[in-house]
Amino acid sequence: MTPPHSAADLLASAHVVALPMRVRFRGVDVREAVVFEGPCGWGEFAPFPEYPDDEAARWLAAGIEAAYAGWPAAVRDVVPVNATVPAVPADRVAEVLARFDGCTTAKVKVAERGQGIDDDVDRVAAVRDVMGADARIRVDANGGWDESSAADALARLAAYDLEYAEQPCATVEELARLRKTLARNGIDVPIAADESIRKAEDPVRVARLGAADLVVVKVAPLGGVEAALEVVEACGLPAVVSSALDTSIGIAAGVALAAALPQLDHACGLGTVSLFERDVARDALRPTAGRLVVTRPVPDPVALEELAAPPARRQWWRDRLTRCAALLAAGSAR
Repeated sequence: MTPPHSAADLLASAHVVALPMRVRFRGVDVREAVVFEGPCGWGEFAPFPEYPDDEAARWLAAGIEAAYAGWPAAVRDVVPVNATVPAVPADRVAEVLARFDGCTTAKVKVAERGQGIDDDVDRVAAVRDVMGADARIRVDANGGWDESSAADALARLAAYDLEYAEQPCATVEELARLRKTLARNGIDVPIAADESIRKAEDPVRVARLGAADLVVVKVAPLGGVEAALEVVEACGLPAVVSSALDTSIGIAAGVALAAALPQLDHACGLGTVSLFERDVARDALRPTAGRLVVTRPVPDPVALEELAAPPARRQWWRDRLTRCAALLAAGSAR
């Protein structure tokens, strides 16, 4: 993990921003983040508010790595990215996809609370209709199904030729059993592990138990680019790099990871800046022709000022960063 830096160092250049969403995503209407500058560039600290400090500290380690340590050398100059379709009604799918220039892969959110499998099928069917037969479609349940529901849902959704299903069940054991059930029933839908990687004390357990066909890795929850590369190598499975609804500052870290992977066979979930009304960077990392260029964006001072979070939220984030920096210094991050 990146060596700790004092909270005072980080807060000296920190800005707390609040970015309005175009559509509600993961229950979020406004995304808050802290961005700060170091000798290597800008870093981001934006764990979701419900995450405990010991988990959130890994996100701070990733931001510190970006600002103070830098990233491994890239082996590619551009990274293919997917469109992201939130749990919107089917009649809004075309509107969402229009924001992702040239993307030929879409990740579709399913298993949303308050919705049912019919909503998911309608949404995925709409994506297939808009993108055509040659597009790749993956679904992401965020662990929202139990084994039986996942098997039933994927049996229906398989008709739309899924690239894979991301975290259909919550636990590693459930994923392993689901893979066997799908194979036994002749349902050809590969399984990708996300939360079972980024929120696990032992992320490699997914590979040991045969619970996934590929892994989804996110820089911030794993503590940085170097840490994520180690997880991918230890798992020995194909990897997809994704984001955690980051600003362009955070997305740049995901792009750096994707650019450094020895092998990259799948489009990455790094196009989510397109879900914001506005971004902090001068040149926002939004996909062009379905790709992102490997670069380090710089915040626009005007955007930092106009997107500043309200005073009470700024203090909340500064206090949280201070606590997480103390955990890193004590070696207590999870």
